[in-house]
Amino acid sequence: MKVHLKTLGCRLNEAELETWAQAFQKSGHAITKQAEAAQLIVINSCAVTQDAARKSRQLIRRIHRENPQAKLVVSGCYATLNQDEAASLLGVDLVVSNRDKDQLVEKTLTELNMDAMPAMSTEPGEISLFTRGRQRAFVKVQDGCRYRCTFCIVTVARGGEVSRPVQAVIAEINTLHQQGISEVILTGVHLGGYGSDLGNNLSGLIKAILAETNIPRLRLGSLEPWELPDDFFTLFQNPRLMPHLHLPLQSGSDTVLRRMARRCKTEEFAAIVSQLRAQIPHFNITTDIIVGFPGETEQEWQDSFNFIKQTGFGHIHIFTYSSREGTKAATLPDQVANEIKKQRSQQLHKLANDMKLGFCQENIGKEFPVLWEGYHEPLESGKQRVFGYTPNYLKVGCVIKNEESVENQIIITRLTAAGELCVLGEMVE
Repeated sequence: MKVHLKTLGCRLNEAELETWAQAFQKSGHAITKQAEAAQLIVINSCAVTQDAARKSRQLIRRIHRENPQAKLVVSGCYATLNQDEAASLLGVDLVVSNRDKDQLVEKTLTELNMDAMPAMSTEPGEISLFTRGRQRAFVKVQDGCRYRCTFCIVTVARGGEVSRPVQAVIAEINTLHQQGISEVILTGVHLGGYGSDLGNNLSGLIKAILAETNIPRLRLGSLEPWELPDDFFTLFQNPRLMPHLHLPLQSGSDTVLRRMARRCKTEEFAAIVSQLRAQIPHFNITTDIIVGFPGETEQEWQDSFNFIKQTGFGHIHIFTYSSREGTKAATLPDQVANEIKKQRSQQLHKLANDMKLGFCQENIGKEFPVLWEGYHEPLESGKQRVFGYTPNYLKVGCVIKNEESVENQIIITRLTAAGELCVLGEMVE
């Protein structure tokens, strides 16, 4: 049977797709990138905003329209929060909530009578690595969150915190490395809370991975800037742990952060950033900012803007606040007018672009080991431009001959100029 897997939303959703792909293959089924060629389609939905829930519904309808013969299974946050609605959509054969998604493959094969003959069962191969190409893969290490930020519906959809055992994570990383993966990204809903239910913590997990795997590059997904273990910062002395963290700030105003029920004040955030930059040169900090949170006054916006500017970020994901039913923030008074949100968003986008360019320029002239991707851009005169990433997550473009291939290689590269879409570089080796 051919299985097509599709996701909307976060990196955690992508990591779950990878796990399902391996499990389907182990059961004797093949993964296909073509939805129209599949007998079974699995959608991992999203509901982080009302718009994400709408896109999930649209995707389900479109997939069924394009391949009405295929069995359709829906999981993820939209399917969990709106189980009856998801089940009633035309073409949906099975809804698997987040609490049961670890058994999604087993449930699908059993309840839809799609079990393969055991003789066809195979070990997972390279084909399952479909989400990010053959260079890197997301590895889910925990799910759920014990906190309740007032704007967030995901904690409701994902439930309490559950961590994967250290040895299970290590086994997955070793398997991925054997399949040719050079970099893994650890992901979770509340990554910093890893191990709270196992008597362990994130530092312990990272130390074990570095000791018991040979994966060349280990990267961390989005990490809430609180509860970091005392020895966390020293871990970056190991060159296999990449010097880049995505620390969601959400606002640079302490009063807005209080209304959001965030656990980190601006002073504490600034201290974390200073510690990382003092220890590791060219450490890249990226972040999330919500513009126009309910009650955000002009003064709060200016305080936030000034703090963001003073901190400096390599990249900012900017979200214009939109009310999400089921969250406390949706009930707060003084919702900000759309026109004001738009103005503030434009102002922040300009600052973010300036800061990104500034960070790129700080790295010009330096040499970094770059992991090169499979994607390339054809050029004239028998040349091509290939792309890869530095340890501190700068996208690099380099011109090589058409007959050359550097895919999945880590090559020392000198950064030469800050381009419009990437940093330009020259391979040294």
